[in-house]
Amino acid sequence: MRIDLHTHSTASDGTQPPAELVAEARAAGLDVVAITDHDTTAGWHEATRAAVEQGVDLVRGIEISCSRHHESIHLLGYLPDPDDQELALELARARESRIARMDRMIRRMADDGIDITVEEVRAQVAPGATLGRPHLADALAAKGVVANRDDAFRELLHDGSPYYVGHYAPDPVTAIRLVREAGGVPVLAHPFAMRTGTVTDAMVEELAGAGLAGLEVHHRDHSGADVERALRLARRHDLVVTGSSDYHGAGKLNRLGERTTAPEQWSRIVEQSHGVEVVRA
Repeated sequence: MRIDLHTHSTASDGTQPPAELVAEARAAGLDVVAITDHDTTAGWHEATRAAVEQGVDLVRGIEISCSRHHESIHLLGYLPDPDDQELALELARARESRIARMDRMIRRMADDGIDITVEEVRAQVAPGATLGRPHLADALAAKGVVANRDDAFRELLHDGSPYYVGHYAPDPVTAIRLVREAGGVPVLAHPFAMRTGTVTDAMVEELAGAGLAGLEVHHRDHSGADVERALRLARRHDLVVTGSSDYHGAGKLNRLGERTTAPEQWSRIVEQSHGVEVVRA
């Protein structure tokens, strides 16, 4: 069984609509795929229909943008109830804050002679999608300022860039509580990929005590040393070990199924959930 628990569609910053994403998962030989768009469940309905048609088990999830000490931390929430009021309100607050943040980033670029407009960025956003830096990256690429999305992040949009502006994001302890209360299962996404040192061993211990269920250990942006460290922490705190592609479609090197989750680890996630059910093919 091949299981990929981290992908993005045009409901946030992926380049493929949810149905196309699911079809691509089937073509890649996946048996189980999760749709985990940033701060939104907008792609769930379309992905559900496609999963039944394609014969792929679908895990409905989200990736919540969290923050501590102004550093980004991402939390995957699997199978939460989307109608849980407190979780829905928190996700809406995060999405709305991204709009003002984008305006500020564009103004900073304009002040520095980089010619990009709000309208050009919005042209890259699918209706109802969560606005994010990847849409700005795509607009810059479309205008020829950079070659592609990866170059945009490397040169202009990384967290240390003078054009970077933060947005509202909950503390990870808060996000874990909200996911758990909505019946979902919280897993820390690519904890050591940011290279900021924000996610320490002590933080993982704290989050485990707050209800964290697992660590995304096997990820393209983790070095061998990162993987070993994450495995040690997972063993120490009895956390689920996941692996996934963090697929976004065109513009990024990540490919569906390049890293996967072991079936026995996936079973541990299902056993802990009491929100929505897995969509069975």
